[in-house]
Amino acid sequence: MKIVIAVAAMLSVLVQADSAMAQTAEERVAAAMARAREAGIPVALLESKLAEGKAKGVSMDRIAAAIEKREAALERASDALRGRPDAGPADLALGADAVEAGVSDAVLRAIADTAPRERRAVAIAALTELVRLGHVPEAALDRVRDALKRGPDALANLPAEAGAAAGRRSGPSNRPGASGGRGGAQGPPASVPAPGHGTQPSKPGRPPSTPAKPPTGRGGSGGI
Repeated sequence: MKIVIAVAAMLSVLVQADSAMAQTAEERVAAAMARAREAGIPVALLESKLAEGKAKGVSMDRIAAAIEKREAALERASDALRGRPDAGPADLALGADAVEAGVSDAVLRAIADTAPRERRAVAIAALTELVRLGHVPEAALDRVRDALKRGPDALANLPAEAGAAAGRRSGPSNRPGASGGRGGAQGPPASVPAPGHGTQPSKPGRPPSTPAKPPTGRGGSGGI
């Protein structure tokens, strides 16, 4: 009987500990949401990540960590885009993607200053993709600025061209249609919107040249 009572007490302690941990994670999420509101960041950009994590059955600790990381990136992006009343949630989400990819605040601010409003989203997305491909942010910034001078198509195709060049340097791929192989990459990757179209990546399986759907403001990276 004593053993049963001891086991029950231990289980009760474990349940309470789990509850305390869940509550702590929820408090972290609430604090991140509050920071976003104070910074003027649309909370919907974080609520979508919370919903994503819950839908996937991810632990609240992991959800809280992901939301805290995203909120910090959104704050940095907001600071870089500050002073631009035309910057909307999609711009903030793309800016946060850039920050999480390793783009410095100074480089993000520079590209936001350089690109005209109608091409800013594509420029930020192209910059982010170049950094993900291994380019130093400052060098990626120079390439994006040069592409901006050459026109919308040059800007949208920039990451694909950089990826193809990287593929040639590393040798031909055995995958049909891969960069450096037969039928190399054509057009911008799915993460870079085509000129005049939305900023959200297209659905899996959509050809790179197919225009992406309009942004929903969720942001394209940092999945839980």
